[in-house]
Amino acid sequence: MTGFTRTLLGEDEGGLVRRTVLPSGLRIVTEAVPTVRSVSIGMWAGVGSVDEAPHQAGATHYLEHLLFKGTPKRSVLDISAAIESVGGELNAFTAKEFTCYFARVLDTDLPLAVDVVADMVTSSLIESADVESERDVVLEEISMRDDDPSDAVHDLVAERMWGDSPLGRSILGTVDSITSMSRDTVHDYYRGHYLPRNIVVAAAGNVSHDDVVAMVTDAFATAGFDVEESPAPPRIGGTTPVNPPGVSVLHRPTEQANVVLAVPGLARNDDRRFALGVLNAAIGGGMSSRLFQEIRERRGLAYAVYSYAAQHAAAGMFGVYVGCQPKKVDEVLELCRSTLDEVVSSGISKEELDRGKGQARGGLVLGLEDTSARMSRLAKAELVYDELPSVDELISRVDGVTMDQVRELAETLLTASPSLAVVGPFDEARRFDAAVA
Repeated sequence: MTGFTRTLLGEDEGGLVRRTVLPSGLRIVTEAVPTVRSVSIGMWAGVGSVDEAPHQAGATHYLEHLLFKGTPKRSVLDISAAIESVGGELNAFTAKEFTCYFARVLDTDLPLAVDVVADMVTSSLIESADVESERDVVLEEISMRDDDPSDAVHDLVAERMWGDSPLGRSILGTVDSITSMSRDTVHDYYRGHYLPRNIVVAAAGNVSHDDVVAMVTDAFATAGFDVEESPAPPRIGGTTPVNPPGVSVLHRPTEQANVVLAVPGLARNDDRRFALGVLNAAIGGGMSSRLFQEIRERRGLAYAVYSYAAQHAAAGMFGVYVGCQPKKVDEVLELCRSTLDEVVSSGISKEELDRGKGQARGGLVLGLEDTSARMSRLAKAELVYDELPSVDELISRVDGVTMDQVRELAETLLTASPSLAVVGPFDEARRFDAAVA
């Protein structure tokens, strides 16, 4: 099978990156890192929880579990033993907009890794007995989430902001949706979304692009995935609605209140995302940030306090998380609001601007010291960013952020009425009305 190949980045741009698109639509992207002896390979399906209809809630994550349960060639034990017997790592994860199955092995064991992961992705049996046994495992995972208030509060704030839209629903689904999901529902979801045009294979490490293309081509052809497919199914999410600001409370008899104060943020490809990174660093992106210094260091009101940006294709969120004693929650929320208001009214300092840029530059470069991170960068460029700038280009964009850009972005985002999610020993949402007024 032939395909169209081109070079995305040269060796002088940080590493040789090449991309091949096979006639079936399958995309293969590699980055050569000849100074290491390992390879990270990931097979990414462009399907996540945002692609689920209400009756399919949790199907993407459920399916991720089931692809480890066996194929015509391998049992569930064979799959894990094959990679572990050569000292490799095999895992997967589900996100809101994609699913990844990945392995990290010695370069000499790459053919084995390609064969195992491709076998899982293309040829899972999805047998009824496995669907039933794994149902309890997924339900246990939902229970684990519910028992961890610092985890549950993030699902709660997404629901508060985006409602019963695909983006607002939990990746795990619900007890009702998982309990009622049939084998046919999961199998049809698998065959409807795991198509060549919807899959990206990314590899980074001591690899030859041509060798990876040959291995992947053979593995997918063996499974019958070498035929030209119709276009991948469209995303069903559409425009994500933003709920009116308000408060959601989940009562839990905990010793700590877990809160997220959030406003609508930026979509993933918004050009202002680099300014957002600098703004986030100043507000709560590290130990030197305003929130950490004020709430933890000066006042000792919380152990964990940070801000973050969640960015998706159609929408985003900027949030502040704090875990504190229930009796301190009102004081903590008041400090969070006053910190955000101060940034809006006065902007950030030159020192904070420089520190935020340095934090972004360092995080970017240090993160790419690992082949798994490089592999993820390649796949996300294909699936969600539609570009692969060089590291130097990314650093240039960070360095180009100005005080005015950060100030304007703060005025745009932080003046919106916030939404609040609270998990802790509270019964009524209205007691928090002042925090979002």
